[in-house]
This record gives sequence, C-alpha cells and structure tokens, in this order.
Amino acid sequence: MTQRGRTKRTLVALLGLATIATACADHPTVPGNGPGSYPHGADQLVLRIDTSGGFVAPQQTLQQMPSISLYGDGRVITQGAQIEIYPGPALPSLVVTSITPSGIQSILQDALAAGLGESRSYPTMTVSDMPTTTFTLNVDGETHTTRVYALGAGSSAPGMTAEERKARATLERFSSEVSDLRRSLPAGSVGPDRPYAPEALRVFVQPYGQQPDPTLHEPEVAWPISTPLASFGSESSAPGIRCGAVTGADARRLLSAAGSANQLTPWTSDREQYSLTFRVLLPDEHGC
Repeated sequence: MTQRGRTKRTLVALLGLATIATACADHPTVPGNGPGSYPHGADQLVLRIDTSGGFVAPQQTLQQMPSISLYGDGRVITQGAQIEIYPGPALPSLVVTSITPSGIQSILQDALAAGLGESRSYPTMTVSDMPTTTFTLNVDGETHTTRVYALGAGSSAPGMTAEERKARATLERFSSEVSDLRRSLPAGSVGPDRPYAPEALRVFVQPYGQQPDPTLHEPEVAWPISTPLASFGSESSAPGIRCGAVTGADARRLLSAAGSANQLTPWTSDREQYSLTFRVLLPDEHGC
C-alpha cells in the first residue's frame, strides 16, 4: 500500500472515532440503565424490606414501618433511634440518607445475587406467631416480591428443603448488610443522616378508652383539622377503628400538634375524646 493510501485510511479511522466520541457525548450513559436498571423518580420505590405481623399489640401493628425503603433519587428512609419511655411519642423516629447512583447499583447487584429478582415465598417454619419479612424489588421494569416467614429464626425446620435453607441464610445476610450501608457500600457512597420530614399521615381513630395506668393524666390536644373526628376517615379492617389519610396543609397542622403528643394522648373534637394512632406515609404510599 502506498503512503498516500495509508494516510487516507488513517484519516477515515480518526473521523470514525471522532463520530463515536461525539455520539457518546450527546447520549451520556445514565446510571442504572441496562441490566439491573431501576426507576429514578423521587417517589418510585427501588427496594423495601418490611417486617410485619406476628404476636404484637394491635396499636403496634397499625404503626409498623418498613426497616428500609430505597427510592430512585437515592433517598433511603429507615427507622431511627426510638426513645425508651412510656408512653412513647405519637410519631415514630425516621431517618433519611442519600446514596449515590453507584451505591444504588451496588445494592441492586447484591439484591439480585440474593435471589430477589424473582417473586418467591418461604413459609416453612414450625414456630408460630412470628412476623413475615417482605422484600420488594423494582428492577428492569418489573416488581418482584419475596416473603419469608420468621426470617432469622433458624433454618432447620422439618420439611424445609435445602433450597429454602440456603435462600433464608442468603436473605438474612443481605438484610443485615443493607441495615448498615456505610459498612457495606463503597466509601463515599453514603451521605449524612438527617431526620425525615413526613408529608402525609395515615390516622387511625377510635374512642378514647380507660387509661391503662390510672396514675397517668395526659393533657388533651385539640384536633386541628376542620373535619371532626366523629366522621373522619372510614372503617378499617380493625374492628371499631376508622382510618383516614391526611396530606398538604392539614398534614402540616397535624404533624405540628402531634409533635408534643404521645401514644396515650386524648385528642378532643366536638367535646369528645379520641385515641389516635399515626402511621407516616412514605413517598410511594397513599391512603389507608
């Protein structure tokens, strides 16, 4: 080949590389696209671990929160430190932390490696009245749900298959890892913790009953919303308890009033007393 021919081929190759580089600049890689892609919306759930049910008090069941909720914008909402006093605060302590897109990808890969890319159920266990842990994963445009009864209670129940024993051990390890993201994720992936400021509440209403401890005299708090508690919400699955969701300006007023209340506070509306139980609604949750 002549020198002129070699020069011409070199120029064509360089022009091709320049075209590819320009195309890449016009269409940058978006973290989370491709295998293991996840929704990027601030209210779009990526991963949740929620343990509920079991032998607990009815009021505690109404208030149960997921242990971790990861959203597409990188926010992770977890349960904060709970004050060991009685009666406890009316509102739970929740913490929000931001993680990087690479941190989300790391969690996704671990979740897929733990088998959460398919919906499964692991019910085999001889103990009773234990809670069920539910793993929800949104990946590649699909939602997968895995339920494990009595996770952490052992893996040697009669009739349990080798597959279920292995899955339980893997999911228990994964749950432990995501409970401490600073330890399990690469350095620099996790931002500082800060209190989570709710924007909506689920409110359970029932008539105020007799105080479990007659020596306690809790001060009343006035219901700050125009709809009276007698007609607020609708009947819930719990007998004798009504449920309604509060959002917007009403939620801000109620959160302010509930900040000084506890779980035994009598709430007054039209000169009647009521007992209220609050469940914070997370960004992807609505209504009762």
